[in-house]
Amino acid sequence: MRSRHRHGWRKRTLQDLSVQGQVVNVQLTLSRWQCRHRECQRRTFTDRLPDIAAPYTRRTARMAAIVDLVGYSMGGRPAEHLMGRLGMPVSDDTILRQIKRRASVSIQDAVRVVGIDDWSWRRSTRYGTIMVDLERRAVVDILDDRSVASAKAWLQARPSIEVVSRDRCGLYAQASREGAPQARQVADRFHLVQNLRAAIKEQMSLCGHANVRPILSEDAIASTTAQHRRARLAHRQSRQEIFEMLHALRQQGLTYSEIARRTGFERRSVTNWLTSSAPRDRNRAALNPTSPLYFEAFLAECWKDGNRLGRHLFHDLKNRGYTGSRSNLERLLQVWRQAENVRSEVTLPEVKVSEPVRDPDTGHVISADAVAALCIKPRGLLTNRQARRVDALKQGSEAFRVMRGLAMRFNGILRSRNPDALDKWIDDAIETELTAIMRFASVLRRDIDAVKNAIELPWSNGQAEGQINRLKTLKRAMYGRAGPELMRARMLPLNHTK
Repeated sequence: MRSRHRHGWRKRTLQDLSVQGQVVNVQLTLSRWQCRHRECQRRTFTDRLPDIAAPYTRRTARMAAIVDLVGYSMGGRPAEHLMGRLGMPVSDDTILRQIKRRASVSIQDAVRVVGIDDWSWRRSTRYGTIMVDLERRAVVDILDDRSVASAKAWLQARPSIEVVSRDRCGLYAQASREGAPQARQVADRFHLVQNLRAAIKEQMSLCGHANVRPILSEDAIASTTAQHRRARLAHRQSRQEIFEMLHALRQQGLTYSEIARRTGFERRSVTNWLTSSAPRDRNRAALNPTSPLYFEAFLAECWKDGNRLGRHLFHDLKNRGYTGSRSNLERLLQVWRQAENVRSEVTLPEVKVSEPVRDPDTGHVISADAVAALCIKPRGLLTNRQARRVDALKQGSEAFRVMRGLAMRFNGILRSRNPDALDKWIDDAIETELTAIMRFASVLRRDIDAVKNAIELPWSNGQAEGQINRLKTLKRAMYGRAGPELMRARMLPLNHTK
């Protein structure tokens, strides 16, 4: 119903697209009308311009679309600089506020196939969750935490989901079972192969293959050690010569200042040399609160009590005055864990390999990483050198021969789209009595439905991994200061509200 009672006029200023780099402001004079209906709460109102600008905005619709596009692509501060150079000045706060507002009015489309994966706000400290529509190849949502409750609630709000693709994380498996019981879970095939590779690496480490191949041969390492020993002796000899020279100058009656001027040493160093009866070797610096060894007694007590989680120990040390980093603490704890594993009395199954296999071309011991990579690589993709290494490993390691056969069969099962042979493969893997392979097969059996769905269905988490790479790029471009709301606004598709 239109009113015929004019109340007055209202002037409105809208910022529009620039002309030749110059700022353009549109001055509008709009009619203001009265509403005399007794039940109407608004007594006056102004003409609307839906095709030109939204209510209460200070920019035209086409100007707002440009701000949205540039802010979505570049972020706040870079977009502010570009818009100012184009003759359309907008502050970075306004740009970020607009793209957040756009993301808050998102239209929830029916999602049928979703991929779930985690990403790190800060590695080993805080994680988030990304939801990807695998059919539309677009991000659906960003969760600011990695928990069963949040993923479960998100899945429950979307009953149209039929397939959930995930990695081997048990957290998302539980969330899928509870939040979307009607959906089929799909384990990511890439992570299945990676887990098999990790199991092969672990098994070959038990056979004497180091995790990292030494760059030098054993003879070169021995000669390098001898050279370092000679360098230390030469260093001590030079210190002896300095000691004798300074004492000789002192015996000639020279003062400390004159000795410092002639030799070039600092006067304090000259004093230290002359007050000692023999040249002193450099001692280790005294421990301070920046070193975890400063709290070694407390850490040892916690270790004996079973408190061995680095995150908890770091919090306790912080309360006791520790000023170092967590990575420094983790390095110390890693040494303790390795020493404890060496002292472990758990007997592992005997392996027929008496010594590690060496590269037939170089003579170096083949590292466990290289063995694992070669074990899962098909013969047709091997280079000539890699083929020789595989043949040498087959001849020198019975465990490698067995694991390579299992790996080739596993790759064939994943590509065959026929999960019937998976149960037989798991039984054969358990019968090998190789510890790491048996553990991998047991884990597959616990998640057998998701693994079989991965063989049958074409879906995988590759798209989610690609979106995580994009998310990391945006996060680093914003110097890690973006919150969940802004991160979600920049990750969602630009046209998700249309």
